[in-house]
Amino acid sequence: MAAAAAEPGARAGLGNASPRPGSPASSPKLGGGGRARLGPGSGLERAGARPPGPATSGHSFRKVTLTKPTFCHLCSDFIWGLAGFLCDVCNFMSHEKCLKHVKAPCASLAPSLVHVPVAHCFGSRGLYRRKFCAVCRKSLEAPALRCEVCELHVHPDCVPFACSDCRQCHRDGHRDHDAHHHHWREGNLPSGARCEVCRKACGSSDVLAGVRCEWCGVQAHSVCSAALAPECTFGRLRTMVLPPACVCLLSRNFSKMHCFRIPESAAPEPGEGDDGPDASAPAGPGREALGPESGKQTLKIFDGNDSLQRNHFRVVTVPRPARSEEVLEAALRAYYIMEDPCDFELQVPPASGQAGGTGAQRKAWSGGTAEEEGGRGAGSREAVPEAWIIRAVPHTQEVLKIYPAWLKVGAAHVSVRVTPQSTARTVVLEVLPMLGRQAEGPESFQLVEVLMGSRQVQRMVLEDKEPLLDRLRDIRQTSLWQMSQTRFYVAESRVVAPRVSLFVAGLPPGLSSQEYSSLLDEAVATKAGLVSMSHVYSLQGAVVLDVACFAEAERLYMLVRDTAVHGRPLTALVLPDVLPKKLPPDCCPLLVFVNPKSGGLKGRDLLCSFRKLLNPHQVFELTNGGPLPGFHVFSQVPCFRVLVCGGDGTVGWVLTALEEMRHRLACPEPSVAILPLGTGNDLGRVLRWGAGYSGEDPFSVLLSVDEADAVLVDRWTILLDAHQASGADGVANVEPPKVVQMSNYCGIGIDAELSLDFHQAREEEPRKFTSRFHNKGVYVRVGLQKISHSRGLHREIRLQVEQQEVELPSIEGLIFINIPSWGSGADLWGSDSDSRFEKPRMDDGLLEVVGVTGVMHMGQVQGGLRSGIRIAQGSYFRVTLHKATPVQVDGEPWVQAPGHMIISAAGPKVHMLRKAKPKPRKAGTPKDARADGGPAPEGDPN
Repeated sequence: MAAAAAEPGARAGLGNASPRPGSPASSPKLGGGGRARLGPGSGLERAGARPPGPATSGHSFRKVTLTKPTFCHLCSDFIWGLAGFLCDVCNFMSHEKCLKHVKAPCASLAPSLVHVPVAHCFGSRGLYRRKFCAVCRKSLEAPALRCEVCELHVHPDCVPFACSDCRQCHRDGHRDHDAHHHHWREGNLPSGARCEVCRKACGSSDVLAGVRCEWCGVQAHSVCSAALAPECTFGRLRTMVLPPACVCLLSRNFSKMHCFRIPESAAPEPGEGDDGPDASAPAGPGREALGPESGKQTLKIFDGNDSLQRNHFRVVTVPRPARSEEVLEAALRAYYIMEDPCDFELQVPPASGQAGGTGAQRKAWSGGTAEEEGGRGAGSREAVPEAWIIRAVPHTQEVLKIYPAWLKVGAAHVSVRVTPQSTARTVVLEVLPMLGRQAEGPESFQLVEVLMGSRQVQRMVLEDKEPLLDRLRDIRQTSLWQMSQTRFYVAESRVVAPRVSLFVAGLPPGLSSQEYSSLLDEAVATKAGLVSMSHVYSLQGAVVLDVACFAEAERLYMLVRDTAVHGRPLTALVLPDVLPKKLPPDCCPLLVFVNPKSGGLKGRDLLCSFRKLLNPHQVFELTNGGPLPGFHVFSQVPCFRVLVCGGDGTVGWVLTALEEMRHRLACPEPSVAILPLGTGNDLGRVLRWGAGYSGEDPFSVLLSVDEADAVLVDRWTILLDAHQASGADGVANVEPPKVVQMSNYCGIGIDAELSLDFHQAREEEPRKFTSRFHNKGVYVRVGLQKISHSRGLHREIRLQVEQQEVELPSIEGLIFINIPSWGSGADLWGSDSDSRFEKPRMDDGLLEVVGVTGVMHMGQVQGGLRSGIRIAQGSYFRVTLHKATPVQVDGEPWVQAPGHMIISAAGPKVHMLRKAKPKPRKAGTPKDARADGGPAPEGDPN
């Protein structure tokens, strides 16, 4: 493979390394990546000269004296003695014996090793104890950030320097391929992690050590990982994961947060804070600010016009009699730049409003010590400028790396010399023969500039006549670190037909396609030639728009989210397309719905966990559009399962949506599992999922879903038909009939009244209802307030069973039960045999009717002292309400106006998943079988 050699007047190109181990492409060894330089102290006393470090990892090691207990970042063992080897840039600490085995790249080199750049999704700041920053490798003691899709943890001021190496979860038209390799993430492993190769402990709670594949979960030492096959099989969850090759989403103008439907944090992004001291970011080995008496000084360092305008600087600490070379090297390390210092200089920041200032403002700091630069004698310290800006020294030519934007090519990149005469077109002409594409016309290719930001990857096609040398200078003038994150790809000039699917909800239900089209045109001015309506969900008041223009899709997305129709705010989501023909034959992906408001707010943590364990495209937040978007995305998947994380009301919500969508699904009867997050969780108890989620490992939950058995459960339809009532003006107010679905039970009277009071209390102060224990305490308090309540419900309602009138005893509550659990696990029907009734089952097509005499009776049932009053059993019921009466269905209460309630079977039974009984563990079976390559237990997909 030919490559242009750099001449004395040329600058080195972007990044000096080959792709990560296991990537499809490799590159010849390049010089400069492992160059080591001695610099100012890092708070650890220098004890000797630096030994030669590993050239491929890019570290700058030096020997230091240890003053506190320290652990090796490679083997995670304690470093005995007083000497260790510290990287001046990324703080990697190592034994001397481990230096030759170091594989983890330095933070200064890591961006150049990324094979396919994928941005991260950083959520809001939080406390992550016993976690370490992936950039500076230090402990996360203060509030930090984590990616919602992968296991990357960083300090807020380290975010701009994080690699854009998140998981690739879909095809987006850029370097797509069907082969899937391990996606390694260093450190922050569980304390009991075992290496897949040597079976020794590879996790550490003291340092950032060990690696883990973020798809299959296999864990290993960084040295041992090279012995594993590069292909990833998705591990134990392979039948449940939606493979990235089966998902397509053209998301050019949308951030990753939009693509994965993740709410964006309201906190300011790092580097975008207010001007002033708060915008500062300590950097470099000496992060602490020291006073004048310490013999050191702190300087503000900017890396270009962008950081200068936003007043976002890095702080470096240098000895007070520091020479300019030491200051410059410290400034470059602060921005993780390990290029030759001779190519840079320090300048005084220009005056405000003159980011590209010249003349006196461009005075460079070169030659002499810091004190000499400020003058001689007393008071010279005040003359040294507080802030400096790093500038690249202009060159007449540079060596630039060009990457091919296609796969199956012999080299990861080739190098070309860029001169003042070089344009994007001439570079393409020079590169094509190097890549073996000289037989193809150069007009079929273009040069693409890619900015690999940690939050967003931006692509821009360069004009044929774009002067490349001027372009490189402009980038460096803006930000030196941005230059290290910028790549140039030669790509085929194929026209990609844009197609973005926008899900719009919150519209009035019951309209036609033409009416929805007119409504949206009036609200957001849709363009007829670019926007078409592919799906209409009239019953739910939602549509799916196909947009044939990226700019128009972005405009509609932002506009719809700020629009209300008939007083209701609209919801807009970007949805991917699932390619069912690419699904493996044994794949039965899991569709996950999470209600983040359930379970004492544990749903938020579960959302993040399931996004990381599975493909985030198969995890949906119910407060953001409901269940409909998930069923729409999976509508063409031939076989899938559903996991609902929430209370009984949430489960009923999803089952109702499934019933309404059944005729549109390629898998009309998916089995549904439950992760109970509510207060009662009666259906979860019956199906063995437990009384409530108490922090179990989400991976174990997924294994239980995979091993669960399918059972049938009856579903019931309740028709609510209120009577006509005369208003104050004498005009009859007709409330239209309403239909609700029921799975567990329906209560009329006292139990619905207690549920309604609890619901209203939670609506008034939702922040107080964050634990299941507190919720039950509120139920008890509400019940005590009603203990002397007497309504005489039997005189206010009439009951017909199978067209036969049934006389009611003296009761305060009437309950129709479908499952043998009511009110957080109580057996309301009882276990005594009765010749008048059949033994109740969840799938017998019958409901049991039970009465309670009041709050005291309900408490006795809860304590197992009594059962309810058995009244009837049947499949068709008609209840007549003479007065407005509280009613609740599956824990969702309201006050029902006088009228009729008709309860009947609701079509086909629903397929639910019942947790399998635990099997005794065999001796010697490893606890963590996450990456088990054996066949997964068979499960009925229906």
